[in-house]
Amino acid sequence: MTTISCQEQDKKQLVDMANIYAWCIVPYDSVNRTPKERISMLKELGIKKYAYDWREKHLSTMASELRLAKENDVEVIAVWMWIEEALDSVGNLNEANEKVFDIIEEVNYEGQIWMSFHENYFDGLSDTESVEKGTKMVNYLSDRAKSLNCKLALYNHGGWFGEPVNQIKIIKALPKSDLGIVYNFHHAHHQIDAFPQIVDTMLPFLWYVNLNGLRKEGPKILTIGEGNHEMQMIQTLKEKGYKGDYGILGHVEDADVEEILRANLNGLMNN
Repeated sequence: MTTISCQEQDKKQLVDMANIYAWCIVPYDSVNRTPKERISMLKELGIKKYAYDWREKHLSTMASELRLAKENDVEVIAVWMWIEEALDSVGNLNEANEKVFDIIEEVNYEGQIWMSFHENYFDGLSDTESVEKGTKMVNYLSDRAKSLNCKLALYNHGGWFGEPVNQIKIIKALPKSDLGIVYNFHHAHHQIDAFPQIVDTMLPFLWYVNLNGLRKEGPKILTIGEGNHEMQMIQTLKEKGYKGDYGILGHVEDADVEEILRANLNGLMNN
């Protein structure tokens, strides 16, 4: 009979299965699963929640998927929204983003909207100008989310807005809004050394963390457990008091997302 040491048990319990959700599983799937097939896959893997990312072609089935997830006791914790300079302005979002708000209202979805900006949104602006411009859009989106019983979370996706310190400047400029941060390991390669200090800064606002294998030299997407830093970074989060959930990614082009999720689960639970 094989015995497991206390240290090995602690490592296996670093993240509990109940605290795991899936992310980047709709556009990234060579099988091109239907909503029904996707939810069935998650249940087979033992994952009971996910965040819904999309491309324009998925919007025709988004409402049915949100309803189907609810019927199957699979929680959709958030939906994605991407803001670009050439397409979106305060009071005038592009057609796809407006469709997302319409669907949220249609199905009475009450969760989070994870939003981020294309780097071009802040091109040529000073730090002060960037805070002002970002604050106006975040305030607008937050108000619309609140009117639908949703909350807005800021998602680091590179560039000026990808720095948590800048996201926090916007959050503090809107003290009456209920705003949080979604932190992504796959956009954090340049923040590895400063990560303990970054956690201290963003922890009061930190709602979710998306995991990824991390090596400073890349690649951007790497299976959890194959990097040099991700397990210690998770431990740092826990030691500093983070009690939220963790996302595992299916963010691989031309691959069966079930295989990618399974590999990430295995890497997380066995390292």
